[in-house]
This record gives sequence, C-alpha cells and structure tokens, in this order.
Amino acid sequence: MKLGVRIAALVGVVAVTAAGAMVATATATAAASPTATFVKVSDWGTGWEGRYTITNGGSSTLNSWQVEFDLPTGTTVGSYWNALMNHDGQHYRFTNQHWNGTITPGASVTFGLLGAGSGSPSGCRLNGQPCTPTAPPTTSPPPTTAPPSTTPVAANGQLRVCGQHLCNEDGKQIQLRGMSTHGLQWYANCANTASLDVLAQEWGADVLRISMYIQEGGYETDPRRFTDLVHDYIELATARGLYAVVDWHMLSPGDPNYNLSRARTFFAEIADRHRDKVNVLYEIANEPNGVSWGAIKSYADQVIPVIRERDPEAVVLVGTPDWSSLGVSGSGGGVDAILADPVAASNLMYVFHFYAASHGDLYYNTLADAADRLPIFVTEFGTQQYTGDGPNNFTMSQRYLDLMANKKISWVNWNYSDDFRSGAVFTTGTCAAGEFSGTGPLKPAGGWIRERMRTADDF
Repeated sequence: MKLGVRIAALVGVVAVTAAGAMVATATATAAASPTATFVKVSDWGTGWEGRYTITNGGSSTLNSWQVEFDLPTGTTVGSYWNALMNHDGQHYRFTNQHWNGTITPGASVTFGLLGAGSGSPSGCRLNGQPCTPTAPPTTSPPPTTAPPSTTPVAANGQLRVCGQHLCNEDGKQIQLRGMSTHGLQWYANCANTASLDVLAQEWGADVLRISMYIQEGGYETDPRRFTDLVHDYIELATARGLYAVVDWHMLSPGDPNYNLSRARTFFAEIADRHRDKVNVLYEIANEPNGVSWGAIKSYADQVIPVIRERDPEAVVLVGTPDWSSLGVSGSGGGVDAILADPVAASNLMYVFHFYAASHGDLYYNTLADAADRLPIFVTEFGTQQYTGDGPNNFTMSQRYLDLMANKKISWVNWNYSDDFRSGAVFTTGTCAAGEFSGTGPLKPAGGWIRERMRTADDF
C-alpha cells in the first residue's frame, strides 16, 4: 500500500492577542488600511498552492492593486489565476485583471498561485506599502487541516481492477463520476482553486480528468510547460480529495505510436513524481483512430512498463479503436479483437467514449455488451453531438447514465470550461469572471450533469 495523500497545514492569518493601547492602535491601523494576507492552502513538499486576499479596510475605493513579494532561490511561481504576473528574478509582482481591480470599502478580492519549491513569499507590499501592519506576534501554532474523511480518495484509497469492475482498497465495486477539463492550452483558467472547490464541494465530483492535448498547440509545443501544468492540476485535485485522470489527449494523428517517445518521457516524469499518491490514474491514449487494435496494443505494451516501473499499483486506461468507440465508429469488432489479444497488464481498463445526440442504440448496446466482457471506463461523454456542440439529447444521455450506474461503469463528462459550444458546462465569460458557484453560470448541459453528479455515491 502506498503512503497516501499528504496534505500540509494551512497557514492561518495571525491574530492580535495582546491587550492595551498599543494593540488597539495596531488594530485600528489594520482596519483603516488595505491589506493583503497570504495563505498556503496546501503544501506537498516540492510545491504548494497559495492564495492572497486583498481587503479594503479604508474609507475610499481602491481602483487598482499590485502585490509584490520575494521568493527564495529555488522556488518559482508556476500557474496563477485572477491576476497578471511579471517578475525580475525572484521578485514577483501581481496586478489586477481588468475585472477585479476595483475594491470598495470593506470588500475583498483574491488571487491564487502555485509555487514550485519549498520556499514561501516574503517582503510583501501592497501598492508600495507593507501588506499588513505590524502586530504583536502570537504564540499559537497554525491550524492543521486535511481533506475530510468523506472525500472520494479518503473513502476509497488506492483503486484496483477486480474482474470487469473498478474497486476500492477494500475490494468494493465502485463508480467514479466527474468532469474533464478542456484542453489546457486554451482553458487552463477554467480549472483553478475556485472552480475546483465548486466541483468537489457543490457538485460532489469524484474525479477530475486533466486533458492535455499533444498536438493542436499542446504538449509538443512546450513539453516543460505542459508537464508542469499537469503536475499542478494533480496537486489541486489531491488537495480536494479527488481522483485525477492524466489524459494523454492524442487525437490527430490518430496513431498513438506517432507520439510514443513523447509519451514515454511524459509518463516517466509524472509517475515518478506522484508514485506515492493513491489518486492518480493514467489514460495513455485518448482517441486512437485510423489504426488497428494491434497498433494500439503495441503502443500500450511500450508505455505501460514505463509507468509500472515507477507506479506499480495505479490503474491504467487504454484507448480503443476508432476514437475510443471499441471499433463501432469504424472497423467494428473492437471487443472481440481486444479479447483475442488483450494487453498483458494488471489494473488495466479499456476506454469508451460517446456523445448521446450522435451515438444511439448501436453504441449503447456496444457499451452494454463490452461491460460484461471487459473492464470499461468512460473517460469522455457528452449530451450533445460528437463535435461537443449542437442540441442536447438528455433522454439518450439518461439511458446511458442508468446503464453505467447499473453496471458500475465510471464516467467523466466533457467539459469543465466556458467554451462557446453547448458541451461546455459554463456560459461564455464565466472563467474570466471567476464566479463558478450555483446554477447561474451554467448552460443547460452543465445544469443537467451537475444535478446528476450531486446524487450520493455508493462507496
């Protein structure tokens, strides 16, 4: 058994505890001035998620803000949200976006960042002044929190494949339900600390699929940047007790062997860094197309050992012929071909994708049959057409969901973004505005899938 998910202490805001006129003066000063306070939301040793809260304690409106601080050598900022960033060496400056620069008296705004390295910000200044007024020190230790025992990962631990099903560490058959990001090169701002809090806490999701395209402006253009983004999203999912599917989103060209060398390099680093986590699953080929099952199997035979050398217990997900349709979108015979020559690996599942407005009874029956013969994970589906757009077919979608519930097939919906297409759950502009809570920001597909994800899990 692995060591499990390690969540570090939250850094609390220092409280004023002394008495007397000096403390009263400091408190009055704090109340009368804008402040910026920093919290480490989580810390995993080699990095952390941080959040700054800027509060206008003054009597006049702030029309803009700049927070600057220093990081020690060896620590840098990776992803960030709700702010603009520039830096000179280890000195970082964050300024407001066009939509969150105005802070009225008594109001607050937040921005977040992911740090790479163990160091913390120091020397914070807000609009040229100290971020917080000097206050007497406290002797109280910072509070310690961890994901509650009710999170999906805390409830289930290390997953494994038992027969045709996904099982938890106690051997119970379970079904995971969750959302996929859109391509990180386009919509990384839609999966941040605020939106993932909503996904985990309001929607009741179990799993986040981290969709990293290889072509189309993705991994091949900047392997370091996109690998680091995936690292960051794994940590964000881990801090919220979610399972994380690392999606090697190959699509065009359709032969996964075209990217074999890249895949081996990428999965070696991901598996090496996250080997002690129990919540990471590896989807090694999103939608193979135009190639036989033999070509897909050859690819899997060369990538899976790279993962297994570093992470021997994690579940691996293998794409299937013809856009992960088990062959029904093209050559046919996918289930029989796989059964005749399966991948020789344990803790392995095969992938199926469908879009309910395009894929009717033939696809539905293929999934129903395959689930009795192979371990299946639906890592992508939509309520619309296969393009992720067009009208929703909620009736057919519900048939699929009922089938997957009955057979305990885990599923992930496409997609958690504000893309203009009907398959994106948020209305356009939601991610820039940063307000994800409730049903107000949701398109019809978003409201529909949210409501179904909120039903209780059977863990």
